[in-house]
Amino acid sequence: MSSILFFILVFIVSLTVLLFSSDKFIEAAENIGLSFGISPFIIGVTIVAFGTSLPELATSIASVISGSSEIVIGNVIGSNITNILLVLGCTAVIGKEIKLSFNVMDVDMPLLLFSAFLLYFTVADGSFTMIEAGIFLAALVIFIINSSQGEKSNKADRPTLNPIQYLWVLLGAIGVFAGAHYTIYAIENISSMMNINPDLIALTVVALGTSLPEVVVSIAAARKGKHAIAVGNVLGSNIFNTYAVMGIARLFGDLKISGEIVGFGLPFMIVVTLLFAIVTFSNRVSRWEGMMLLIFYAYYIIQLIENNAI
Repeated sequence: MSSILFFILVFIVSLTVLLFSSDKFIEAAENIGLSFGISPFIIGVTIVAFGTSLPELATSIASVISGSSEIVIGNVIGSNITNILLVLGCTAVIGKEIKLSFNVMDVDMPLLLFSAFLLYFTVADGSFTMIEAGIFLAALVIFIINSSQGEKSNKADRPTLNPIQYLWVLLGAIGVFAGAHYTIYAIENISSMMNINPDLIALTVVALGTSLPEVVVSIAAARKGKHAIAVGNVLGSNIFNTYAVMGIARLFGDLKISGEIVGFGLPFMIVVTLLFAIVTFSNRVSRWEGMMLLIFYAYYIIQLIENNAI
């Protein structure tokens, strides 16, 4: 019992370090982006999205290196579902309403839908090859290039950059990967001692833990009226999760794809992504729609716990 408590403590501490480091990385990267005149929406779908996806990327790389690569696909699917249902749901409920001054259906939503269906077709056969990883990384590059084509702000509106922000980016990145290593280390031991399927932990605990940056960033952005960053964060994070986490993690070794995840988690993620497109089609997400998303998230967690085979 004492051993389990020890690894639970290691999990809590390492996840805290992971989240704190990613928060510092995001904050510094966002300040750097603003100082170069990058628009808030582009920051949301690129810099902030990539920063908030660092925990997923770091834990996935650490899991492959440690021989627990089955966590990767569960982490990606679970995080994408959590981002849409929990993050967007909480943002709409707490912010009362999300209003968008741009049409997400122009480019970004179709790209998200494409990434979700591409993930399904590439892992439906129970494997994820190096060629498929290359396709994902190429798609990631195209997404980044496309997102960087926006207009820049006037030089007079750009904040002055403190050089220490570059140091925070470096220290934040180091903290993220150190925290990820010990988070996976703790998960492996806890799941082994308690005889819990690692897929279940990846789809729930790991997905929720690594999605906390998205929750904090999106809610804070909504409260300040920066709805573009909140929605752009969810869009960008899910695209980064799919392309970067799967593609980069595959470079470190083979990925185990369980039939249970392909049978339940992946189809559920597709449905949730389509739901995301539907609720944002009118360029606004009401508080009631936010509550609906949270109800779907509660259903998702209950299903996972009841099935426990995943």
